[in-house]
Amino acid sequence: MSEILVTGATGNVGRAVVGELVAAGADVRALVRRPEAAGLPGEVQVFGGDLSRPESLERALAGSDTVFLVWPFLATEGAPAVVEAIARQARRVVYLSSSGVDERAERQTDPINQLHAEMERLLAGSGVAWTVLRANTLASNARGWAEQIRTTDAVRGPDIAATAVVHERDVAAVARRVLTEDGHAGATYVLTGPEVLSRADQVRAIGEAIGRPVRFESVPVQVARQRMLADGRPPALVEALLASAESRPASHVITSTVAALTGAPARTFHAWAEEHAGIFR
Repeated sequence: MSEILVTGATGNVGRAVVGELVAAGADVRALVRRPEAAGLPGEVQVFGGDLSRPESLERALAGSDTVFLVWPFLATEGAPAVVEAIARQARRVVYLSSSGVDERAERQTDPINQLHAEMERLLAGSGVAWTVLRANTLASNARGWAEQIRTTDAVRGPDIAATAVVHERDVAAVARRVLTEDGHAGATYVLTGPEVLSRADQVRAIGEAIGRPVRFESVPVQVARQRMLADGRPPALVEALLASAESRPASHVITSTVAALTGAPARTFHAWAEEHAGIFR
């Protein structure tokens, strides 16, 4: 089995992908900004690098046959150079995208989906065998509510259309299969959880997991903008997140892809909340 390079290896999904690959006996490399703080398994070769500096990827890519790509920016500036660097070394790339991408649309409904659509197009034209994992809302996004829940027993923010929230470990399990097996080139897989949940549903599930009631309070977008900026979030990120809240349509799509590719049913958000209850107490 050739070496697999995981970008974003210390993020919620990337760390889970590394764990899946190590458990499967794969030879894993990890690209991280701060190798000394990575905290990854000892079997993993850790390389310092930053996707904003394509030249910093050369050592990590040398000898890497396959790449798991997470694009951490809000624009595709710099992405062509990164994709070119990958294409010079690897024979295939697996990209973490969004289930909100509509490939029939000339323009996506919000900036985040537009970014993913542009990245998918770049990879399709790269000459590298590609596979796209279009994940629904990740359960791990709920980590951002931890401080509010710990201190106020409430989550206040803009409401977003309900979706079939997917556990990051399910995304990682699918990624492991696609990264280590042939037969997935040119495939686009939509990954969802087993039930459509609103933000209020997710917050309620966290309350059940920690043994006390927690409520979701929807606030107007303008109020949310002021609070997010006051918290120090980058303005571009704030606008992208709020655009999603305002324009992303509801989705009732539930796929069987996780079960089909891993042999196990998709985990529920309730299971995720119980696993992570400690960070909300």
